[in-house]
Amino acid sequence: MAPSIPTEPASKRNGVNDHEVVPIGPSPGLSSNPPRYISEQTLQQMLRSIGYDEAREDTYRLKGVQLIDSVRQSISLPVKTFDTAATYYHRFRIRFPSAEYNYEDVALASLFVACKVEDTIKKSKDVLCAAHNIRQPHDQRTPDDKMFDGPSKFTVGLERHILETIGFDFQAQYPQKLLIKLLRKMFPKGEKGDSPEVKKFISDAYDMSIDLYKTFAPLKQPSFPLVMAILELTVLLTGMGGDQLPQFYCDRYPARKGCVLEVMLDLMDLYTQFPKSTKVGSRYDLNKLMDVKIDINKMLAGNRYHRHLAWCDKCVQDSSDALSVTPGSAISPATNSSLPGTTTVKRNGKSSEGTLRFVFDHEDARFERETVADYFDDVYEEIEEEVEERIPDEPRHSSRSAHHSHSSHRNHTDHGWSPYSRSRHGGHNSDRHKGRKSHGYY
Repeated sequence: MAPSIPTEPASKRNGVNDHEVVPIGPSPGLSSNPPRYISEQTLQQMLRSIGYDEAREDTYRLKGVQLIDSVRQSISLPVKTFDTAATYYHRFRIRFPSAEYNYEDVALASLFVACKVEDTIKKSKDVLCAAHNIRQPHDQRTPDDKMFDGPSKFTVGLERHILETIGFDFQAQYPQKLLIKLLRKMFPKGEKGDSPEVKKFISDAYDMSIDLYKTFAPLKQPSFPLVMAILELTVLLTGMGGDQLPQFYCDRYPARKGCVLEVMLDLMDLYTQFPKSTKVGSRYDLNKLMDVKIDINKMLAGNRYHRHLAWCDKCVQDSSDALSVTPGSAISPATNSSLPGTTTVKRNGKSSEGTLRFVFDHEDARFERETVADYFDDVYEEIEEEVEERIPDEPRHSSRSAHHSHSSHRNHTDHGWSPYSRSRHGGHNSDRHKGRKSHGYY
């Protein structure tokens, strides 16, 4: 007879309602929560862990973003694709040192991924061909040239790595869209809206939104603080439109003043240190830029804001002991160029158990970890138990063995002071010239 199958669900048999029971399945593996924004302190710790050389890496950062912008304009891509590509480029480079990947390969691969994300699809050969024609204008090629077959495969390999780096979180912010809306409110169409001063103001503000992606500010702040920093900095540089900015600080557009000042100082550091590598920095005199930077620092000190938001001095001291710069990665140049036919992509050597999943909702990920923790945590319990042990009997030795051990012990205790050799009978009175009663000569 077959066993009877219960018709009631297990939850009702146990006295628990269905809505209170969470079904238990297989192990969820490992979950990763990609951070939406990164603080300046966390950013510096990540850069220190990969052996960040500030002078060299700053140059690679500027050249990589400039290459993305040049290729984007060459193949007529919108500015939102540039924003996404620059964000992916920065996120990749703060995770891996420049000695492992050439910055040009990462920049082109980031633009290729951004084209797919923003639905402005371009083939990898189109991106590589545009970059080649920009670098070598005397040697113009077409995308169907065979010389791009090898680099195209390498770009596809980097594409998979970039997707893992960003955690498959394709969200990106476009400050230009909000910037244009606020500029229209500041300067409506009319007499003042068509003046040369207003056109210069709009041109500087828009180009500043492009220069903004040459810093790490888009990784730290949302769109509105970025746009307000652009507008306030443009007001300080041009000297017009300052009376209309307070209307934007309202409940509809919430923003901290400290966040805005942090972005402004990031831009001013870029303009004062690398003015020729930017669009707006080259339009103004260096003394003018330094005076504006001093005014921003006074505003920061007057409001008692920290230079960077959510800064912890104690964490800096703790991280300086835990993290150290790797000597090899700090001095080795980026020599891993993508040669034709090279399809090998370096992978991170971290080992993981189970399947790695990317979860975007932090609350769901936290609830999942707490739910499965009771089933996968190792719990140990100490138990004391008394066990009677039998004492083994002493082994019995023969008389010959005892005599041998006694002689060995005596020989070892003799420190070599006997002047005569011993016979097979042993003892110190075994000299052949002593103790003979007969056979001698008198």
